[in-house]
This record gives sequence, structure tokens and C-alpha cells, in this order.
Amino acid sequence: MSWPCKRCTFLNPPSQKSTCQICLSSPPSLSAPPSSSSSSSPKWPCKACTFLNPYKSSNCEICDTRCPVLSLSNFEDLNDPLYEGDLDPSVGSVFFPLRSCKRKITDSIHIENDRAESGSFRDDKGKASRKEIQISATEDLGKSLSLLKILSYNVWFREDLEVHKRMKAIGDLIQHHNPDLIFFQEVTPNIFDIFKESGWWNVYRSSVSLNKAYSRQYFCMVLSKLPVKAFSTVPFSNSIMGRELCVAEIEVMNGKSFVVATSHLESPCPAPPKWDQMYSKERVEQAREAMNVLCKYPNVVFGGDMNWDDKMDGQFPLKDGWIDAWSQLRPDEIGWTYDTKSNQMLAGNRTLQKRLDRFICSLQDFKISSIDMVGMNEIPGVSYTKEKKAKKETKQLLLPVLPSDHFGLVLTISTK
Repeated sequence: MSWPCKRCTFLNPPSQKSTCQICLSSPPSLSAPPSSSSSSSPKWPCKACTFLNPYKSSNCEICDTRCPVLSLSNFEDLNDPLYEGDLDPSVGSVFFPLRSCKRKITDSIHIENDRAESGSFRDDKGKASRKEIQISATEDLGKSLSLLKILSYNVWFREDLEVHKRMKAIGDLIQHHNPDLIFFQEVTPNIFDIFKESGWWNVYRSSVSLNKAYSRQYFCMVLSKLPVKAFSTVPFSNSIMGRELCVAEIEVMNGKSFVVATSHLESPCPAPPKWDQMYSKERVEQAREAMNVLCKYPNVVFGGDMNWDDKMDGQFPLKDGWIDAWSQLRPDEIGWTYDTKSNQMLAGNRTLQKRLDRFICSLQDFKISSIDMVGMNEIPGVSYTKEKKAKKETKQLLLPVLPSDHFGLVLTISTK
């Protein structure tokens, strides 16, 4: 009697008793009991062959079909039984078993040999052979994706100030806004670990490997829910702080290039004895270097902690066709993302109000739709004590805690 593989749903002949011909899984009677840890690994079902793939695989492991862009469109999907690591035998009642075929069907499924190949193998008559699987590229990749949300956040590397509760609050913002892409700055190895253990992490692909994360004091990173062609980094030529440009080439729509990038430009460090270590010259040059790297792409969103001071640094060195999203969408609003007055966690600090964080864009096939500031609310029930010296007196201030010393930005872009 034929039996459907519970993993890839291929209908195996009665003579195939030991393993599935396609994915080599054991038949139901020989399968190991489901693992209790499997629920922590969300999966996406291939629309062509129904194989359940790990979410971070951008192509089906069986037939090489590209992962649908919206395969996990929101965080509620993580709790959907469909994404459990092991399926019971009823999977065959959810998807039709993958059957042998001698003709090209809707999704161009062909069968050849005992394993899936991404190439095309045909018999002399040009028909599909029995065991070959060849799936045409997903031509409609991203067609249903009319909006893209991008979050940029300097998470503040101060780990002695309620770091777990602050990162939990940032995670709550991620789950609320559900961004497709995230730009983080000032991520430490410890913060990386906190994020990595968070429930929302599994739906993103990270630009930073474990080895890199544990080899740096702090760093920038890009997280993407969308298929990624490549991640890369470009160190700035003049940085004494190890600053770099982090770039990701994203697959959004067929035939359209889309690139995102983040950075943390050189920080001003006013301190005794001269109080003049502002690094404006270095920061401006880094902005120019970033523009030179990114200007060759038709669709670019560059966001992050630019540490930009319009009075000191002048206008941001935008090239022709580039725009500052906040200035374009909210020209009458100041947009301070670092504000020691409105961020009461920073009360007692010297007054500093700057639009340090920005989104810089050049878009041919998309347009900016909205931009919002996030992370402006205090974390309920969380506070800390800070000493403030005034003349000869030292006061103890009881202050609220916010997710970061910066506010974050969420940019929404849409197709034209």
C-alpha cells in the first residue's frame, strides 16, 4: 500500500519501505516521536511541493522554490500549529500528497532521481521524468507586498541599566509594528544574545553571524524578514571607532533591485581637557563614503544613528535624487530622536536635543509613505536611581526607564 511521507507528502510506492524517496524521512511507523523543542523553529510550507522548510531557508530544501515573501507575515504565525517542527500523519489531509507525474502541472513540478535538483533534467521527448522536481522561480515574489516597514533603533549599549527589560520593550515594539526590516545600532554581544532568545527573532535573517557578534564590543546589524541576496559591510576609511556601513541586498519584487543599509557614524566625544573631540570632519566624510557606495543602486533606504548635528556638520551631503524622509514627510516637526527633556530617563544630563537618527532614501520604484517616532513611552513599573550633583549637594533622582536613550524611527515605503 502506498504511503504519504509525513514531512514532504510525497506518495511513496509500497516497495519503498525504509525511507521516503524524496526527503529520506522514515515512514510513519518508523518515525521518532515529535521533539518537544521543535516548536521553537518556525517553518514555511513550500507552495509547490508542500515540504515544510526552516524559516531561515530562502529556498525549498526539496525543490528549490523561493520562499514566499510573506510566508510569515506576522508574529502570530509563530504560534500557528502549521509551523511546528514535526507533523502528524494528517499532513496528507491538509496538502495533497506529492505524486509522480508525467506532465507539467501548474507549478512546473517534474520528478527525476531520488533527490531534488534545482536544474532541469528531461527525457528524450522533452517530458518530465518520474522523479525530477524542478520548480520555476516564483515570478510573483513580492507582488502582494505593497508596503514595506523599516525600523531603525539605537538600542543603547549601557548594560547596567535594566538591559533585559529595555530589550524586552524594544521587542514589544517590534511585535507591535511588525517591521519587514530592522536596523540596529550599538548592539553588544550580550544584547545580541537577549535578542536571539526572543520570540520575534526567528522570523528574521541576521546580517551578523555568531562569530562576528561575539568578536566585537558593539556593532550595527540588519535584520530582514524578506529574502536576502547578500549581506556585506564596508569599513569607513577614517574611523577610529570601528564604524562601518552595513548593506543588505533584498529581494522584494521580480526584476527590481532594493538595497538597505545602516550605520553608526562617528560619535562626538566632548570631554576634558579640550572638550573639542566632536569628530565632525570624520562624520561628514563617512556620510559621503556611504553615499558613494549606495548611489549606484536604483532603490536604497539608508537609516541609522548618523550622529548628525546640522549646526556643526552642515546639511547632510545628499546626492541628486536623494531625500531625507523626515524632512520630506514632516517638514514642520523638529524630529529630535535624542532629547534629554522629553526622555525623562536622561533627566539630570546636560541638555541635548538633536535629530541624530535619520532615514536617507533614493527610490525609483518606490515612494516614502510615512515616518513615525517610537519608543517614547516609559516602561511601566520600571525605574532607577541616579545621582545628580548640584553645587555642593548630591541628590538622588528616581527616574523612569525607557527602551533606549534614543527614540526609534519607523519608515513605511510603498510601490509607485
